[in-house]
Amino acid sequence: MAITSSAKKVIRASAKKRVFNLRRKEALHETTKSFLKALAAKDVAGAEKLLPLAYKAIDKAMKRGVIKANTAARKKSRLALAFKRV
Repeated sequence: MAITSSAKKVIRASAKKRVFNLRRKEALHETTKSFLKALAAKDVAGAEKLLPLAYKAIDKAMKRGVIKANTAARKKSRLALAFKRV
């Protein structure tokens, strides 16, 4: 348990950051999942609209440090490859 006031403040700040990071990661998973569902349903037009949204979520997660740059690049590459296959 934190004793000093600065340590208590760090705990409060990290709890707030955790909420933002979880939201960002959840948005990332939701958009990619909906994109992959559209591809599985052979909905090319819907997938084409969802691809930029998935890219945006990945880029935002990378910018905020939720995922690393190489992870973001890999995810975007795999989404593009999945879209190309359909």
